[in-house]
Amino acid sequence: MEIVIHTHHANVSDYMRKRAARAVERVAARVPRIVEGILRFEEDGPTRRVTVTLRAPRHHDLMAKAEGRFFGPALTAAITKLQMQAGREKRSNGKGNPRRLAARARQRA
Repeated sequence: MEIVIHTHHANVSDYMRKRAARAVERVAARVPRIVEGILRFEEDGPTRRVTVTLRAPRHHDLMAKAEGRFFGPALTAAITKLQMQAGREKRSNGKGNPRRLAARARQRA
């Protein structure tokens, strides 16, 4: 998996870059077929914004955005949001609930 880090008017330390890359790898391991992780750090006055996007071919992208006074808490919030999306993505593998699918099949018959 390729991880791309963009900084927009922001000074991001090497430690923060490594921390962000490790967090993206952890989340990407939960979702099949992730090929790219894009991290964007933005600084606008006192506000720091982190956007994390995970891309998979032929699937919708997972994206989370958070902001705060510092990059650390903003990154933590964005990764938490992404983990929740990854959990939903993993559970909804396109098959659905077997009981619900059986009930639908009975209704159609």
